[in-house]
Amino acid sequence: MFWEIIIMALVGAGIGWFTNYLAVKLIFRPLNPIRIPILGVEIQGLVPKRRNEIAACIGKTVEEQLISREELSKHLNTEKNRGVIIKNIRVGILRVVNEKLPSFIPSGIKNTILNYIGDVIDKESKAFIANNMDKLIKDAVETIDISQLVEQKINDFDLIELESIILSLSKRELKYIELLGGVLGLLIGLFQGIFMKFIT
Repeated sequence: MFWEIIIMALVGAGIGWFTNYLAVKLIFRPLNPIRIPILGVEIQGLVPKRRNEIAACIGKTVEEQLISREELSKHLNTEKNRGVIIKNIRVGILRVVNEKLPSFIPSGIKNTILNYIGDVIDKESKAFIANNMDKLIKDAVETIDISQLVEQKINDFDLIELESIILSLSKRELKYIELLGGVLGLLIGLFQGIFMKFIT
């Protein structure tokens, strides 16, 4: 009778583990819908089947909870970024001016002109950027739909690649779910075996 209890416990553990293993697999597989003619049902993994809904939900969560437009504006409007913008303006304008200046102008005079224009650009662009950076960034960020970008990015992922990303992030947790199924199955099988012993 003791061996019967052990066997029932092991069978329960196997069933519990396999059930959870199958449940985890069905999160992703099959990738494409499979129709079972006799039962008239269609089987498809949860993620592939509801991918658009999942992508929309993640996109909305990212925009509302993680990266809002205000947060994005705040991180873009920094001293470093202002310096980069001014530098790019200076380089771009000076390159055009240098190309447009007649070639017969001596290099010394040309350099003096370019240095003067560069100083003017630095002074004026700093004042302009300081007064208008907030509005410029706000106007630019307002055109960005963060939710839509995230949603589109997720929908553009190949399903196998998406599965690989999700598994890499939650592989340990999914293994625990499988093992937990085995442990619960073992306990249920053990309880059943003991119960059967007492009622027979």
